[in-house]
Amino acid sequence: MKKIALLLLGVCLIIQAWGQVSDNDVIQMVLTAQKQGMSQQQIAVMLLQKGVTKEQLLRLKDTYEKGELNLKDAGNVTTDTRIRQLPLKQNDKKTDSRYLKEDELTGKPLFEAPRGENVSFIDSIGNIMQLPYPVETEKSVIFGKDIFNNTLLTFEPQLNIATPDNYLLGPGDEVIIDIWGNSEANIRQVISPDGNIVVQGIGPIYLNGLTVKEANARVKNEFSKIYAIASGNVSIRLTLGQIRSIQVNVMGEVAVPGTYTLPSLASAFHALYNAGGVNPIGSLRSIKIYRNGKEVADVDIYEYIMQGKNDLNILLQDGDVIVVSPYVNLVDLSGKVKRPMIYEMKNQETVADILSYAGGFTGDAYKKNVRVIRKSGREHQIYNVDENNFDTFIMTDGDQISVDSVLPRFENKVEIKGAVYREGLYAIGEGVNTLKELLDKAEGVRGDAFLNRAVLYREKPDLTLEVLSVDIAGLIEGTAEDIALKKNDVLYVPSVFDLQEDFTIVVKGAVRNPGTYKFADNMTLEDLVIQCGGLLESASTVKIDVARRIKDPKSTTVGDMRAETFTFTLKDGLITGGQPGFTLKPFDEVYIRRSPGYQEQQDVFIDGEVMFGGEYALAKKGERLSDIVIKAGGLTPEAYPEGARLMRKTTPEEKKLIQQTIMKLTQQGGNDTIDIALMNLGDYYPVGIELKKALENPGSDYDVILKEGDQLVIPEYSGTVKISGAVMYPNTVVYKPKAKTSYYISQAGGFAQRARKRRAFVIYMNGTVAVARGGRLDIKPGCEIIVPMKQPRKGLGLAEIMSLTTSTTSMAAMITSIINSTK
Repeated sequence: MKKIALLLLGVCLIIQAWGQVSDNDVIQMVLTAQKQGMSQQQIAVMLLQKGVTKEQLLRLKDTYEKGELNLKDAGNVTTDTRIRQLPLKQNDKKTDSRYLKEDELTGKPLFEAPRGENVSFIDSIGNIMQLPYPVETEKSVIFGKDIFNNTLLTFEPQLNIATPDNYLLGPGDEVIIDIWGNSEANIRQVISPDGNIVVQGIGPIYLNGLTVKEANARVKNEFSKIYAIASGNVSIRLTLGQIRSIQVNVMGEVAVPGTYTLPSLASAFHALYNAGGVNPIGSLRSIKIYRNGKEVADVDIYEYIMQGKNDLNILLQDGDVIVVSPYVNLVDLSGKVKRPMIYEMKNQETVADILSYAGGFTGDAYKKNVRVIRKSGREHQIYNVDENNFDTFIMTDGDQISVDSVLPRFENKVEIKGAVYREGLYAIGEGVNTLKELLDKAEGVRGDAFLNRAVLYREKPDLTLEVLSVDIAGLIEGTAEDIALKKNDVLYVPSVFDLQEDFTIVVKGAVRNPGTYKFADNMTLEDLVIQCGGLLESASTVKIDVARRIKDPKSTTVGDMRAETFTFTLKDGLITGGQPGFTLKPFDEVYIRRSPGYQEQQDVFIDGEVMFGGEYALAKKGERLSDIVIKAGGLTPEAYPEGARLMRKTTPEEKKLIQQTIMKLTQQGGNDTIDIALMNLGDYYPVGIELKKALENPGSDYDVILKEGDQLVIPEYSGTVKISGAVMYPNTVVYKPKAKTSYYISQAGGFAQRARKRRAFVIYMNGTVAVARGGRLDIKPGCEIIVPMKQPRKGLGLAEIMSLTTSTTSMAAMITSIINSTK
């Protein structure tokens, strides 16, 4: 099934013709021809001559592939996967290669052989339409060449319209004779090969070579012998039924020359379409039609394209010959025209003609002359054709015409910019010839214009610039001489703001919107406070400072003064103290101080084994641990004060200090590195306390002074001890009074191989740390024993030590040590 479908596809690629052959006849013709050893090109030509269309073959292929078409003998047809060589259509811009491997519409391979099959489809399909002409690329498209390769423009005859009166009848045409009136009849006859129809009671009527109009007259004359036509009681009309087929020969420079079977209403253009159109060297300007050995028409396709002359599309007759000659002149037109392409030119056609074919110049074209490069003769020649010679300069084959664009320069431009109301470009000569007129055209200068001096940039003959100074005030008042403008002059009127710094004032301190503000003349402190959104609740009204720059442009020495300062007081939004009538100046800095008597609430948090846990505000400075415990109602009976822990909030300054210290220690440790997780220090760090002693001795050093954000947690009694670090099995065991360190180490499986036994230390529940004294550790309930590990070749770096201290308690203790050691 696949074989015959591929054969149909291969043939249909080159067939575009009208026909009346049935589908079954097409299949049988293809199979018979293949068995007879005909080449694919011979099969294609045969089907064209029989009137088979490309659409008919594609329909048969689809039907066959769907299994809806039964064939008794599919033959032994195989396919060929060798490259198909086809000339590209004139309007094909996808590729400039003449070797196509994929279907242009679907992108799928045109032919696919089944795997393992001996592939030999008679011969490559490329042999059918391989032409000895170069393929035209996108840069060498000839205007009009694609007219017969456009699937939307087939020039097919319209068969469902009334028959034209000038249609010539011939053998094979079916005529219909209608009779109505006193007598009624309908006669359908096909004109015989000898040109007659035979009517009963009348005999043969010769119609061959007559037009429909003439045939009507002849039929009426013959039928008047038996019908009373003259009386008007009987009417007779002859019309055309099924039309005949005609054969025409398309010769010369076309894609597929040959004999084509067409409907008798077909035109010359339809015949050219079926022949694949004009090939690359074929002419569109002289297509000759011969009838009975005589030339009856010489068709110029450009006239049809440009002027729509449909009378050029001549109806064909049986035996007509269409001959397409090679082109005479091809001229390449490029540059600033509406349709830059290659055009076919007749002899004696001129530059004006080709410009007309191209649609004329574009808007930015230089129209005074065009440049022609001619390649005839011994060497190339160049011509500059002026516009008054466009009608007389005759084009020859191979000419190249280029149309330049206008220069990117202005011949009458001046410009004004700066402190005027309407900056921009202006034309010289339209009421603008002097500087004064240019200023008036720009609707004058703005209020901020610096009138004492403006700058006029002028282009010298060598295209370099020179600068002229202009007194704008004198021009306006008429006291200065006006200056005549020249093309490309640029007048710049500066603004006073362009000649000075941006004047600002800075406000700092206890205002709602501190920052930098634009300076304004006569601005007072009250104005600035309002502009800043007013004072904060914490602002002091008894001390407002202003610092002013020291400015002495005539000074020749360095002074001791760094700034001039002023101090003011504020009451009810008005300045009451300081220099009377004080106004601010550019770059002043204003400081609104925070009142020393303003205090925000500072809260601490207590939780655990107390009567009333939660947040409490510090009532005064110097409140201690014992005070907050009393506020919380005292300890519960289950409280374990020896394990109480105090967590203190890390300030931004302390975080920065810790990070710097860790980095410094890491760098000193050689190749040691700090884990990123260790750099995330958290918001709190522990403070080692002894709450029991603090409660027993209020106000003593044990009774730590509290800070805002402190968190005091008092736990229940914990009767366990945790062992971690370089031990065989880190573990948590029950606290045993008076037990030695070795007991707890043994409960963890003993020391690991690289344990630093003498450097073991303990961290207590309250956050304090103790090291061994005389080889002994003071073990208390709830504590953690940590055994460090030896470094194989060098001492442990900070990162390794931190990795061994697996509990958050040990790491927090180190951070606490850093903070305490740097205070």
